[in-house]
Parts: sequence; C-alpha cells; structure tokens
Amino acid sequence: MGMRSSPSKLVTTVLLLLVSLRYSSASNFTPGADMSLLAFFESKGKVYKESGVTTDAMVIVQQSGVTCVRLRLFTSSAGQAAADPYDYINNLTYTIPLAQRVKNAGLQFCLDFHYSDTWADPSHQAIPSAWTNSLSYTSLVQQMLTYNSNSIAAFRAAGAMPDYVQVGNEITGGMLWPYGEIGSPSNNWSQLAGLMNAAVQGIQAASAGTSMPKIIVHISTGGNWNTTEWFFDNLTAQGVPFDIIGLSYYPFWDGTLANLSNCLNNAANRYHKPVSVMETAFPWNNSYWTTNINGIVPSVTGQVQYVVALAPIVNGVSGGFGAGVFWWGTEYQSANGVNEAGFNTASFFDAGGNVLPAAVEYGQLSAPLNLNIQLNSPSMQLSWPLSGAGLSLVTTTNLSALVTWSPVTNAVQNTGTVYWATVPLDSSPQRFYRLQSNW
Repeated sequence: MGMRSSPSKLVTTVLLLLVSLRYSSASNFTPGADMSLLAFFESKGKVYKESGVTTDAMVIVQQSGVTCVRLRLFTSSAGQAAADPYDYINNLTYTIPLAQRVKNAGLQFCLDFHYSDTWADPSHQAIPSAWTNSLSYTSLVQQMLTYNSNSIAAFRAAGAMPDYVQVGNEITGGMLWPYGEIGSPSNNWSQLAGLMNAAVQGIQAASAGTSMPKIIVHISTGGNWNTTEWFFDNLTAQGVPFDIIGLSYYPFWDGTLANLSNCLNNAANRYHKPVSVMETAFPWNNSYWTTNINGIVPSVTGQVQYVVALAPIVNGVSGGFGAGVFWWGTEYQSANGVNEAGFNTASFFDAGGNVLPAAVEYGQLSAPLNLNIQLNSPSMQLSWPLSGAGLSLVTTTNLSALVTWSPVTNAVQNTGTVYWATVPLDSSPQRFYRLQSNW
C-alpha cells in the first residue's frame, strides 16, 4: 500500500502548488544597457554576433532580456563630431537615428542629457560652447528650457519619445559650471535648482499630449552614502521635481557591493523614491584591470559572477524601490586610435563581437517571476530566475485570511541563471510556496 499511496499524495501536493503559483507576476525591474556608441563602433567595421551570426546588437540585447537602452546626448557641433567622433559624436543628428533603432527593437529609451559638448561627469561640467555668448544666469535658465523642449520634440517627431530622461549626467558637483556648481568652494544650490527646474519644464512642454518621461537625477556616488545623502537632502530642499534617484557604481572604483547596498537602501528609506544604478560594468578579462575586484577575478566567468552578486542588491532594495540597473559600455569593442580606458573588455561582447554569457544572465533580471517544479520523490526541487534575487522562499499549509508564511530553511543555491531549493514532500495534505520580499 505504501508504494501505491505515495504517488497519489505526490500528485495532490504538486497540483495544489501549481494553483497557488498561477498568479505569479512578471518582474517590473529594468535591466538596461548604455549603447551610446553603437553606430560609432559599427562605422569602425565592428559587428555583433549571436551564436556566430552577425545580428543587430539592439536585437541581441533585447532577446537576452534587456528592456531599456540609454543614449547620451551632447550639444556638440557637426565640426566637433567630425574632428573627434569618440568624444563628440553623440549630438542630436547622431542620436535620433540610434533612438529610432532602440524603439524599433521593442526597447524602452532612456535619454541622458549631458548639457555639454562632450563628456559630463563629476570632474567636467563645461557649458556648451554655443551657449557662452553674452551668457548670464537668467539667459542660461531660458536656454535650458528651450534646449530641453526642442530636443524632446525632435525625438518625439522621429517616433522615438524617451521613456526616461536624465537631467544631467553624474551631477555630483552640479552642472553648467560655474553657474550651477555645488560643493566646495561653490554652493550654488538655488541656481542649480533653477537650471534643473527649467530643464523639467522644457521636457513637460514637449511632452504635452503624451506620457511624460520619468525624470532621473543621476550622481556618481553609489558606493558613498554620505555624499549621496548630502546631495539629495539639498536637492529635495530646493523642491526640484524628479521621479528616480540614479547612482553610478563601478566595483573597481567605488568600493564594495556592501557599500552599494547600504547606499541604495538608505536612499530608498530616506527619500521614498525608486533608485536605479544608472552605470555599472565588470571586465571579462584582466588585460587592463587588476586581477581581483572585490573578490571576483576579471574573466568571462567572473563577469557572470558579478551579475549574480549584483542582482540581489539592486533587486532587493528596501520598500520595493529597486527600479533598475544599466550596464555601461555594453557595445564597446577595441577600435584603432580610440582610448577606451579598458571598457572594451567590460562590455557584453568579446573581441570578435560575440555576445558573452553575462548578457543572458543579466537579462534574467526581467524574466517572469515564476516558481518551477521538478519532482524527485521523496522531495521536489523549486527553482526561479534571477528576477527573484533578493526574495525569500516561504511556505504555508493553508491560504486562510490569517495565513502565516514561514521561511523555508532548506539551503537556497544558485547555479548562475537560476536559484533553487530542494524541499521534502511531507505528510501535509497540501503545501503552498511563494517568493516573498525581505522588507
């Protein structure tokens, strides 16, 4: 009789488990990719491959699971772009066709305003050369409103309306120096706020009649809570409207993943806004980088390990405020005469343009969040994708109004693309499992 009753109990348990999981929701977390220089690298003869077949890189990342592509926008002239493409090409003429490719690939579009002719970052926030004639703070505010409105209108007219807009890139020290500079010795918070408010007003004006893009404020200090708190305390005191806190975090520059976790969770708890890592990367070889970065060796395998280690931190932010993460330099490949600072070995494509395993792993952050079942009496294995990183497996024997969910004490393991745990088929007539946040 024991041999006959065991299968019956097993089937009953599994059917009830499946019913309890039917309502699992898809993850709304955004794994994004910065691909601002894709057309530039293509102009250098670089190709992108999936399973050895040359394919549009936008399609490759979309099929891997990336849901949003970020493109930066410079104010550079045609002459500047022609003279030094790597440092100046990302102007409106170059970026609109690339944004159309983003939309045509079925991806969301994040526009990253730099408000400069070239790279803007914590050490560089130079006013565009075309804006410097007879410049005053008042005229600069009007210029910001007009420029943002005209730029968004141009993308909209091209069928490439942004879903997200960064008002500045890594503006830890402000923007449009010296007028919007903050920190020692400058402390122009009110002027920075005026410039940012004008930017948002311009975006709103050009968005009339359609969905307003989510506004991101992006600084560089994902590994430094003290500076992050200083910046956003001051910014919120100025009343600048925004939707998402954006932070850069590079493990080879910005400290440990524990530092990142502390910063993201503190920001979420203090400001009650979504937080997103707007820039990160990890190398797939150590030809440029050190041989050990936070305990992970730069390699193809190490790049995957970094994604796996990053996932529970960005996906498990307190209060459910983890909004997304963007890989920087996704499209980079080695090109003659270009100083890429090693990012050609931290992209999602190898030296031959072949997509790397980390891209597929990273894309799992957007996978539908379902528990899968594999029976192996007297136990069964429950597995779930990387989109469930940062969640706990819990169980109960009933679904009453006063149900109590208990943690599953069996060890959860990770095999790269999936988490899994082995649980017994006990004597309970029914048992339910679900994934639950830790906050």
